[in-house]
Amino acid sequence: MKRRIRFFFSVNSGTLTLWTILFVIGLFVAHIPILELIELKSYDLRFLSRGRIEPSPAIVLGVIDEKSLDREGRWPWPRSKLAKLVDIISSERAKVIAFDIGFFEPDKHSYLNFLETLERKLIELDIRHPLLSEVINEGKIEADQDLVLAKAISNSKASVVLGYFFHMEEQTLDYRISQEVIQKNMAQIRASSYKSRIFTPSQVNMSLFVKKAYAPEANLEIYAKATEAAGFFNMDPDLDGVVRWMPLIIQCGEDSQDIFPPLSLLCAWDYLDRPQMLVRSAQWGIMGIHMGERFIPTAENGKMLINYLGPEKTFPHYSITDILHGNLPKGTLRDKIVLLGATATAIYDLRNTPFSPVYPGLEIHATVVDNILKQSFLHKPQWAKIYDLLAIICLGVLVGVVLPRLGAIKGLAFASALFISHFLVARWLFTTWSIWINMVYPLMALTLSYTSLTVYRYITEERERKRIKGAFSYYVSSSVVNEMLKYPERLKLGGEKKDLSILFSDIRGFTTISESLGPEELVHLINEYLTVMTDVVFKYGGTLDKYMGDAIMAIYGAPLDQEDHPFRACHSALEMMDKLKDLNERWLREGKTPLDIGIGINTGMMMVGNMGSVQRFDYTVMGDAVNLGSRLEGANKNYKTHILISEFTYERVKEEFVCLEVDSVQVKGKTQPVKIYQLLGCEEAPDTRRQAIFLFLEGLNAYKSQRWDEAVRSFQAVMKMDPELGPAEVYLQRCRYYKVNPPKSAWNGIFTMKSK
Repeated sequence: MKRRIRFFFSVNSGTLTLWTILFVIGLFVAHIPILELIELKSYDLRFLSRGRIEPSPAIVLGVIDEKSLDREGRWPWPRSKLAKLVDIISSERAKVIAFDIGFFEPDKHSYLNFLETLERKLIELDIRHPLLSEVINEGKIEADQDLVLAKAISNSKASVVLGYFFHMEEQTLDYRISQEVIQKNMAQIRASSYKSRIFTPSQVNMSLFVKKAYAPEANLEIYAKATEAAGFFNMDPDLDGVVRWMPLIIQCGEDSQDIFPPLSLLCAWDYLDRPQMLVRSAQWGIMGIHMGERFIPTAENGKMLINYLGPEKTFPHYSITDILHGNLPKGTLRDKIVLLGATATAIYDLRNTPFSPVYPGLEIHATVVDNILKQSFLHKPQWAKIYDLLAIICLGVLVGVVLPRLGAIKGLAFASALFISHFLVARWLFTTWSIWINMVYPLMALTLSYTSLTVYRYITEERERKRIKGAFSYYVSSSVVNEMLKYPERLKLGGEKKDLSILFSDIRGFTTISESLGPEELVHLINEYLTVMTDVVFKYGGTLDKYMGDAIMAIYGAPLDQEDHPFRACHSALEMMDKLKDLNERWLREGKTPLDIGIGINTGMMMVGNMGSVQRFDYTVMGDAVNLGSRLEGANKNYKTHILISEFTYERVKEEFVCLEVDSVQVKGKTQPVKIYQLLGCEEAPDTRRQAIFLFLEGLNAYKSQRWDEAVRSFQAVMKMDPELGPAEVYLQRCRYYKVNPPKSAWNGIFTMKSK
């Protein structure tokens, strides 16, 4: 113990490396602002090095630029002009119109107050004239420019999305907003809140993770009634003022369920014809947003990394004055998302972004819409923190281990190569896989390790280097059962031959499913599936041999003797199918992908015990009987079945289970054919199924006797009577084939399985 303490506090290359790594890890955990700022700047440089990416053609910007201000007059314009703009864009068959503009106060250009005052004066003077009253009433309608714009929004053939903003903190206001006003504004935006959430694995309080606002600044009530679609246009810059994240969720109000989406998200939602939208959360925070089949990943606080495509005007900009005066080519706005907002410097809606310190806020919203439509997201996954820690440790350790063994020039070259390698890996992950890993802390660990070791070598005149001895560990699989723990002497290589049953199950089409799901969703789906299936294996006393990706291998009858092991295996298989049915029903309700599996069971003599090497071994089974069980699992797809058992299992369980003779097959590597059976149930079959089984066996006999027409009639009747007897369809296809292409005279009806 004293020797360990002495080593820890001694000065040598090992302790210097250790202390350097611990120091950098401490900085990493503490989130030192200056270092975080450097990392953010390195993140921005990755955008610049990646260059421009083509945006989605579905998005265009209608901008209030200097040209529009020169021609249409100073801002704000009369809302009748904006109503005309909505009418024109709608007539151009745009799909979505979004305002990055708020309508929080009545239009100052309205003559409504004058007409109402005139009307009161006429009443006071008792001047009554029907024609005059009619003129005043018509004028009031035309003068109410808010009503004109609201009608244009309501009548628009395109979906119209309005924008509003949240006051995030009460302290930033010069006045206090009354609770009555807050509640009124909340009522006007609540229609656009998130309606559904998925909580995994249990419900969480949203306010623990997402940004909470003090009060909304909603549009006038007349606009809230014209369209329910309204999203906030708040942005949340980082500590250096650069906008890198878009909050996809903001909570407002006392109820933690009052969570709201941004303007950009609602634009994409409307463009995609409003698919089901769900917030997915977990105990550690927000996971992301489901929008139909799309999934939008977020950080645990509900923010999405913005995948900027390029500098200003990456998206098409059309001056609003050109739209108003019909100067755009016909069809320019057809089926587009048209985002309306200001880019003129005088109006100021400019933000600081990785590409430019002066970047239109409107184009940031367009970028978020593009990311959602193209499913082009940047990721800073949970494992990235582990990767960063490992990079800090590995780079520090590599320098600490290798540098003392090299001369000064080679050491510098080695450290430089590591530095450049990590830089290139971080850039490659960003540009190719859209993953953000930390660049600063690992490079700091490398640089500090190199500097400290170089100084140490200089001071001590390159004293003799110490070798680091590796330690060897033995690993024992957790699948070794309790009996092995009771008898430690059995923890050695070797085995015994026993009569056992083996069960194999595998997910069909797993490759296709894995390609359609995100990594986190796929892992969660498979873990949930394997947990349920493993519980079934354990319920019937089976031993889980191993997982092979999505496949399960289970043993029955070892290490503890079980005389009824074939029955246990068959009961497990049937219950696995029942549990899978329940899982699929729930997954379909949750919008997840259902699964389909095949199961193969065989019974026979197998070698069981601890297999492997002296360094590592595992409790498993081997032998031809094991291979046959695996082949039967794979054969399910050939016979359109879910559970196939061998004749050796069938002879042991036929009195208790309902089975259907499927075929006589010759598996690869074997000369003797084996009969295989479809396991249908453990209860007495209903009359319809018994009759279908009888007809199937008649058809099978006719098939083996080459009476093709008779066999076809039997199998057709089986398919109508009991669709679950999938082999009938297979034999129907075989009969039709052999009728046209008769088999050789030596044909005996045995099917040869050429694949594993």
